[in-house]
Amino acid sequence: MAVLRLALAQYDFSVGAVAANTAKVRELMDRAREGKAALAVFPELTISGYPPEDLLLRPSFLAACQDAIQEIAADTNGLAAIVGFPHSMGEVYNAAAFLGGGEIVQITHKRALPNYGVFDDKRYFRPGRTSAVAVVDGVRVGYLVCEDVWQAEPAAAAAAAGAELIVVINASPWDDAKQTAREEVLVARAKETGCAFVYLNLVGGQDEVVYDGGTLLVNGDGSIAARAPAFIDALLWADFDTTTRTLHALDWPSVPDASHEATLYAALVRGIRDYIDKNGFSGVLLGLSGGIDSALTLALAVDALGPDRVTAVMMPMRYTSQLSLDGARGQAERLGVEYHVIGIEPVYDAFITALTPAFAGKSPDVTEENLQSRTRGVMLMALSNKHSRLLLATGNKSEMAVGYATLYGDMCGAYAPLKDVYKTEVYRLSRWRNLSEQHIQGDDAWVIPPAVIERPPSAELRENQTDQDSLPPYDELDAILARFIEEEQSQAEIIAAGYDANTVHRVVRLVLVNEFKRRQSAPGPRVTTRAFGRERRYPITSGWK
Repeated sequence: MAVLRLALAQYDFSVGAVAANTAKVRELMDRAREGKAALAVFPELTISGYPPEDLLLRPSFLAACQDAIQEIAADTNGLAAIVGFPHSMGEVYNAAAFLGGGEIVQITHKRALPNYGVFDDKRYFRPGRTSAVAVVDGVRVGYLVCEDVWQAEPAAAAAAAGAELIVVINASPWDDAKQTAREEVLVARAKETGCAFVYLNLVGGQDEVVYDGGTLLVNGDGSIAARAPAFIDALLWADFDTTTRTLHALDWPSVPDASHEATLYAALVRGIRDYIDKNGFSGVLLGLSGGIDSALTLALAVDALGPDRVTAVMMPMRYTSQLSLDGARGQAERLGVEYHVIGIEPVYDAFITALTPAFAGKSPDVTEENLQSRTRGVMLMALSNKHSRLLLATGNKSEMAVGYATLYGDMCGAYAPLKDVYKTEVYRLSRWRNLSEQHIQGDDAWVIPPAVIERPPSAELRENQTDQDSLPPYDELDAILARFIEEEQSQAEIIAAGYDANTVHRVVRLVLVNEFKRRQSAPGPRVTTRAFGRERRYPITSGWK
């Protein structure tokens, strides 16, 4: 039985960090050699990081990437490697280099260039024309770049050229539907070609996008041989049996909980950690209101960074309930974060006094409510500046969709962890986080106060206010939003599915008229198939209703 050993680098390679990425590749190649691997595999655009965006328009950046691939190639004695990099030849290609014997043996270019969702490949790259096959210890290995495996022809071409094993290097972002879709595609390609497939994916957060890893091994008959856990950096070892065309994972890490909630929570944690650390911030600060959104954001921040790097601030007003005060303090104390209580009443009153002459003759309305939120925003930004801690916005996707957020108020912040998480999902994640803690420490080991989860949601900007004074119940609202946003259904289609016509018209109108707010919102991790900002881009000014 002939066996080919592979070392698969499911790691984070940061955008623009050419020198650091090169050093990481060389260190991982040393580990691959020590483990007797014949082939080390690295993700799409390893050298530049993904997506490098307009860095690809800078000749100096492209030259640095070219120098890096030459440096790595020179270090491949005794080991073959497949490494992604931007290949500049007058035009720029998304390339995979096959390295061995101290040199670049061959280079293949990504053929299928995605230009949908978060992808913008056609802005930067020219398409390749052929699929490559290389020989490693007598095994014919085809190799493709990401989107190429989603089309039938590139894999078929590699198989026709004699490939026994096909390696696919990827920077495939995570969303709540992605892993199922990946497996379906890979199983189809394996059955079509008879080849086994290694699907290696990037891991880590990059601005609004999070990459999960989730590396896959698929046998030549289409059976799944192994699934790597999501959001874990690991050098994954695998053996390929050339006789049976089967792959075997060697001691891959596992996670105790692979549920949807566990994976989504891990995605949000990874997004926060990488955004903060890659941008060089010492920690984060957030307003802790006693509501569920800020409570979940606090738990995520602590899990991402540790309590020493998190500051929570309660900013009460006359409408702040005792439940909110108790919930915020209890959670802050339980999680061990720095905690401040700073009342906004004197500052708010000063604003009102200054504005009273200009407000003459006008009755109190939402203006005064928004001023409370904006007072908090000003003070939180001041604390962020003074303590050099990045301010997290705590709003969720339901609120951002319908504009139930105050511009320059609770929308203040440089990163919004829940921006792509619907309110109903916020509740599910909060309950999951408490249960996950109970498994470890007992029945009273909540992280998010149960009373905060169970209370009616409220902005607490006036007496006895609840969110449902202004919005439909969140179960109904989120279902309508998902149909309109993720599924792109028309109002007529949503109504035909059984939803109240007046409610649908009202919700859709709110989505359409609040695009201007979303354009000014902080970035946050994309975790659905239609995230605001990088992915869902609608005009602010539009006659289409």
